[in-house]
Amino acid sequence: MYPLKTLGKLQRKAAIWILGVFKISSLYSIEAIAGLIPIHLHLQKLSERSQLRAHSLPTNHILRSLMGNDSNVSNISSHPHHHLLLLNSLTKHQCGLIKGHIINMDNRFNKVFPLFDSLNPEFCFGNKIIDNFSNCFSFHLFAKSSDRSFKLRLQQLDALTIESSISVTNTLMIIDASVRNNVMSSIASIHVHNKPVVKTLHHAVNITSIEAEFFALCCDINQASYLYDISKIIIITDSIHAAKKIFITSSHPLQKQSASISRDLREFFNCHSDNGIEFWECPSKSNWHLYKAVNMDTKFFYLTPLFSNKLSWDFSKKVESNSIINKYKIMFQVSDLKGRSFLDLIDSDDSILEPSYCKGSTWLKYFGHSNMLFARAMRALTNYAPIEEYQLHFFPNEVFSCPCGLYPIESR
Repeated sequence: MYPLKTLGKLQRKAAIWILGVFKISSLYSIEAIAGLIPIHLHLQKLSERSQLRAHSLPTNHILRSLMGNDSNVSNISSHPHHHLLLLNSLTKHQCGLIKGHIINMDNRFNKVFPLFDSLNPEFCFGNKIIDNFSNCFSFHLFAKSSDRSFKLRLQQLDALTIESSISVTNTLMIIDASVRNNVMSSIASIHVHNKPVVKTLHHAVNITSIEAEFFALCCDINQASYLYDISKIIIITDSIHAAKKIFITSSHPLQKQSASISRDLREFFNCHSDNGIEFWECPSKSNWHLYKAVNMDTKFFYLTPLFSNKLSWDFSKKVESNSIINKYKIMFQVSDLKGRSFLDLIDSDDSILEPSYCKGSTWLKYFGHSNMLFARAMRALTNYAPIEEYQLHFFPNEVFSCPCGLYPIESR
């Protein structure tokens, strides 16, 4: 408890230094303005993240060997020299008596489906696809500099479409995904010479938008790599950063799918030396007609999961962060710790502004560009300023009046 108080004092000093407010200002109010959540909520988030971190450990790690819900160690008979503290070997009563980080990590294995695969042979040195076939793939990023850059990219995409319609060895794939009520819908429109347009639809639950784009890439690259007499695959997407994860060999939450795509591309590249794949970025704001049609199709599906599903790694982190932020917002609005004099501002919808954990917080992004305006705004929000309303708290017997003469006392 004492270290928590010490950390709270340090955060208070940091918030006062950031804002330059009076030292007697309410802790909750200055933390909210500075974009800092209370220290106990921040520690709670770090604790939950560390429990989730066990999923990223290799399967031969000592902590993974203790997990009772880990599929790699679920069969005790195959591990004659298993650890004495293996949770699968304990009774329910014994597990109930144990309280600690290992138990919490073990409980998380029931909620998150595994996506890490750092020991996969596809990521071994000398076998990486980025080392053996570096000249078989390319990325064409979009650098927005002016409206002319949008027109140039549209011309390039139109030229790719015409080229794919003429060439019998090219296939053009336009991929997009949307998430609604935690249900992902991804559609790929596949264009092949003298063949009808094929649209593939995929659904997934409890994943982020980047993961949705990546899963769509995984399924559709697998389909395109097995098309007959195809030497070039052209993929157009607005999530080029998701496509880059295919060739990232370091540990990341999408390694299982990345290894699957690597195997498909390896077979595709080995078929002929001229085979290759190109990734083109199409900004969603460009309103390119083919991409816009695919984007509209993804929004037509409205599915409701009938059963509970596991969460992905990134989606689990997102859920935890949102839960802590919502808890913080409720504490800030309901409790009196922000101070009775805190000025609640409203937005364009007449809703009270809520604290934010994002960079710049809710208030700093509006006043941070000017030091003078920022100082005045902080005094107005906290009601701690060299005005008569503030001085009256310390000198109740003095007479204060507003300089304008219209009000009995000068206020903010």
